[in-house]
Amino acid sequence: MAAMSPASSVAARLGAVRGWQEDLYRDLHRHPELSHHERRTAAKVAERLGRIGCQVHQGVGGTGVVGVLRNGDGPTVLLRADMDALPVREATGLPYASTDTVTDPGGRETPVAHACGHDVHVTCLLGATQLLAEGTDRWRGTVVALFQPAEETGDGARAMLDDGLAGLIPAPDVALAQHVLPAPAGHVGTHAGPVLSAADSGRVTVYGRGAHGSMPQAAVDPVVLAAMIVIRLQAVVSREIPPQETAVLTVGSVQAGTKSNIIPDEAVLEFNIRTYDERTRSTILDAVRRIVLAECQASGCPKAPEIELFDRFPLTDNDPETTGRVAAAFGEFFGDRAGPLGRQTASEDFSDIPNALGVPYTYWGIGGLDPETYRRAEAAGRVAQDIPVNHSAAFAPVPQPTLDTGSQALVVAALTWLGR
Repeated sequence: MAAMSPASSVAARLGAVRGWQEDLYRDLHRHPELSHHERRTAAKVAERLGRIGCQVHQGVGGTGVVGVLRNGDGPTVLLRADMDALPVREATGLPYASTDTVTDPGGRETPVAHACGHDVHVTCLLGATQLLAEGTDRWRGTVVALFQPAEETGDGARAMLDDGLAGLIPAPDVALAQHVLPAPAGHVGTHAGPVLSAADSGRVTVYGRGAHGSMPQAAVDPVVLAAMIVIRLQAVVSREIPPQETAVLTVGSVQAGTKSNIIPDEAVLEFNIRTYDERTRSTILDAVRRIVLAECQASGCPKAPEIELFDRFPLTDNDPETTGRVAAAFGEFFGDRAGPLGRQTASEDFSDIPNALGVPYTYWGIGGLDPETYRRAEAAGRVAQDIPVNHSAAFAPVPQPTLDTGSQALVVAALTWLGR
């Protein structure tokens, strides 16, 4: 009889963590916290890491938590999970659905929900860390379990780095991370090269001249101007970006005026772009500036527009060698449940950490939806209509086999470097 591989041997202990994992997942799902406010979540993470036997660092970058698990000489593997939730009113109907509300930075009362699955990420990494702690006979080296705040605002990773993360942990040899996606639970997917897009959000303020709605001849109407800008921006990707390149330009917010019979003085637009290389990014940003300035000039605006960029997310560009190594290990462990992921137009700030530390990384996806529900939607050709995606009020991964798969994937990937 063949001996079990280190990954299979360690993952075989999954039954010992499954009970508390499922309870913790439901608890975190019921009590989500917005970016930079993950205090309750961080406390639970730190308590569990301490119980596992890690050296624990709290308050890194505000609410970040790091657990260091040492087991002799060997490589150091960094495993990362994000912790924050979203200002969304949950509509899943689950018995453990969030009903929490908070006051947002603008002073408004807002609902909060784990509509992106970060509660899954936290729970899986804690489970994987315990599995590794209980299976030290099968590996050597150091595991750094990093729980990051504020991924949704794109500045949590930088906050941890700015707070001295590099000096708190042994230098990693590789960094690994995962995300739960709207795919059948139990499946894992990898992709070498650019996998998540870079993202830039921008705010455009255009200035007109207000007047009574019955006297438009006295006005420079910023509402009409904003509408023309929106229309022109729709042609940037289709007419200025080569067809073989992937890019997205979305105008997600247009705000102007207070009353139907008042032409306002200004309008504010917010846009978001997703790109996979710097040249495409520059082309789109240049086009946005050109179009905004030209439309303002055409409208005879009394004042130049203002264009402000914010919420920059870096490109997630998986190291091919690292990704190939993890993909091979997944294929051996998961069999036909492992496969390609493909490019995703979502964005992440995880790569800021390995880029700053100068180490290779890979970032993969795990499915989180009921497999039968997904199969029915796929058979009917209604995946886009019937399957909730991340950030949807109806998005909620099923606990199993999602948690098992996510925990196993982290263990398998880590032991690709650490296994004896």
